[in-house]
Amino acid sequence: MNTASGRIDSLYCGSGVDGAGLRCVVFFSGCNLRCPFCHNPETLYKEGNKTTVAELVQKLERYKGYFRRGGVTLSGGEPFLQRAFYLSLCNALHEKGIRVCAETNGHLADPACIAAADSLICDIKNQETDDLSVYEKFFEECRKQGKEVRVTNVLVPGKNDSEGKLTALAKMMCGCRIGSEIRFLPFRKLCEDKYKELKIPFLYAAVREADTDDIAKAERIFYQNYQK
Repeated sequence: MNTASGRIDSLYCGSGVDGAGLRCVVFFSGCNLRCPFCHNPETLYKEGNKTTVAELVQKLERYKGYFRRGGVTLSGGEPFLQRAFYLSLCNALHEKGIRVCAETNGHLADPACIAAADSLICDIKNQETDDLSVYEKFFEECRKQGKEVRVTNVLVPGKNDSEGKLTALAKMMCGCRIGSEIRFLPFRKLCEDKYKELKIPFLYAAVREADTDDIAKAERIFYQNYQK
């Protein structure tokens, strides 16, 4: 029995956006970033529930028939922070024939963590910075390993929707040869109640939510500036 342990916040079965097919998502506790728009602040400021790999796999297996054409996505928080637990969990899921997707912020270019996942989703955090160089090592390692990576980016009006920001993003991805696909996620404020419960200020409370026109504009600018 695999007794390696770690801390998770919750499980969600029913996702159609966290990787290919239907997914069960494991939200790891802990993150190396403190993004002011984080949709899961509970994974940052709560200790999480301690569990072993064996206990978690047993729970996930109950839903195997449901996600048989998809798999399990390890998200957070940041799953790579709990390295030993993450690696043991990936191995145990593979032994059960379950495909694994890792959803990461791309700030930890850990070769073993990257290799352990069948596919990866990297969410680029350029809302409060113009420096995208931190992602270069991660994308280079993924490219070396031949790993499939989907890129997402939370589009926040007035923060990272300018032509300059989107052009820089396109050029960085082109330079890293990571592929031209990106999924812009509209900024939403559905998480405000979570911040109230945690008694933490939600710093983006005054920022408007992104709409379909914002997404369409971002996609247009991005692909105009992405050159293979």
